[in-house]
Amino acid sequence: MGVRARPAVRKGNELAKAKTKTTITTQATTTTKPTKPDWQMPGILAEPVEEYLYSILPPRDEVLAEMEAEAARRKIPIVGPAVGRILHQLALMIGAKTVFEMGSAIGYSTLWWARAVGEGGLVFYTDGDRKNADQARGYFERAGVASRINLATGDALELLSEHKQEFDIIFNDVDKEDYPRVFRLAVPRLRKGGLFVTDNVLWSGKVAQKNPDHTTEAILEFNRLLYHSPDLFTTILPIRDGVAVAIKK
Repeated sequence: MGVRARPAVRKGNELAKAKTKTTITTQATTTTKPTKPDWQMPGILAEPVEEYLYSILPPRDEVLAEMEAEAARRKIPIVGPAVGRILHQLALMIGAKTVFEMGSAIGYSTLWWARAVGEGGLVFYTDGDRKNADQARGYFERAGVASRINLATGDALELLSEHKQEFDIIFNDVDKEDYPRVFRLAVPRLRKGGLFVTDNVLWSGKVAQKNPDHTTEAILEFNRLLYHSPDLFTTILPIRDGVAVAIKK
């Protein structure tokens, strides 16, 4: 019986080794997989497509990279580099020199706009938190674009209402419940051929769900206003959390 017992013990040892090896492999896979920053907001695009889009982006400079890291650490909502490049490109395409930004946080998107408008251009930064504004000012100075940015703290809608001039671009990223109000304020302050750009218009896919909550209802109303307006031609880009781009006719 001792002879028969030896193969059974050996087989048990082999099984134990195999299980240990599997566990180690699984743990290694889990620990090496990178964690996505909150600002990336997955869920609109298929995950492999989204990962591909972010993987081919050129590296950002030191200031933008630091802002992305800070936003990830503090869970600050920023548009991220894929959308940032879209904003920059839109400004270049229409030769924008004036941009009014509604809801700027630490100034991540502001920096993309400021670099696009170039010398002589002006971007209006707005945020309700003075600490955000102070931090943003430091980033702008380091990036060499502080002279192109007008910083204002307070309610973005009130600040926009104080302006009578027409802007080349108005970028909307305030509290979502205010989106319909922003529409009524922004369109009259946009020049013909100017762009009305809005973030978060797909709201993590909630716009397609039944029984939407109050916030989603506001976004749905806003999207209807964009597409039904005789003064605008609108397209929603399904990237990150959805970006609406409307040109004034």
